[in-house]
Amino acid sequence: MTNPPMIALQDATKKYDEGPPALAGVTLSVASGECVAILGHSGSGKSTLLNLIAGLDRPSSGTVTVDGTRVDQLGEAAAAKYRRASIGMVFQFFNLLDDLTVLDNVMIPAQLAGMGKSETKRRAVELLGSLGIDRHAKAYPQRLSGGQRQRVAVARALMNRPALLLADEPTGALDSSSAEDVRRLLLDLNSEGQTILLVTHDVQLAASTASRTIELVDGAVERDVVNNGGGAGPAARTLRTRPAGAVG
Repeated sequence: MTNPPMIALQDATKKYDEGPPALAGVTLSVASGECVAILGHSGSGKSTLLNLIAGLDRPSSGTVTVDGTRVDQLGEAAAAKYRRASIGMVFQFFNLLDDLTVLDNVMIPAQLAGMGKSETKRRAVELLGSLGIDRHAKAYPQRLSGGQRQRVAVARALMNRPALLLADEPTGALDSSSAEDVRRLLLDLNSEGQTILLVTHDVQLAASTASRTIELVDGAVERDVVNNGGGAGPAARTLRTRPAGAVG
């Protein structure tokens, strides 16, 4: 029996005004344990797709299902609960709170989810240790390098053991050495079974990190291709390109 996909979009379209849709009839799936890169230039629909999967926005039509939850049907309160329980998010500019220590930043998601104080601290210390930044637990984010801050952000994203990690341009604000450090971290997490959706405009990062690359052009899936040797998760697709004139 085939397991259901971690992410499944069916004919998902998002329109914001009378112009062309930001997302145009997208159908795609991501298996549990895959690392899939969403590639595209500015305006291609990457951010819109990410917002739909995270429950930050709803499609104008079509369905969005993540880990068995119909995200497109969730109200505001239910969507917030879904994000706390099922989604970890890593951003380009870290989004850490500079007036809190590294340890306190990492603990925030568990505190919002109502985890006990002792369990929250134990989990945070465990994550900082596994990511090699436990020595910075009492430091403040502005004292750390970009690569170290992104590791803190990853630890925070993993705090509630999310089914899905969404990484939005996670190396975009980093120098080449720190970017390679974060790339290897994503590979390690995926090799341990973490499902990852990597949103980027960097072709090399997509090819070297993910097992598949899905390219968006004008809000539609242009191609869906297996990366030879890229990523650590199961490769689920062969090359599939959009027929001429197709919308999604």
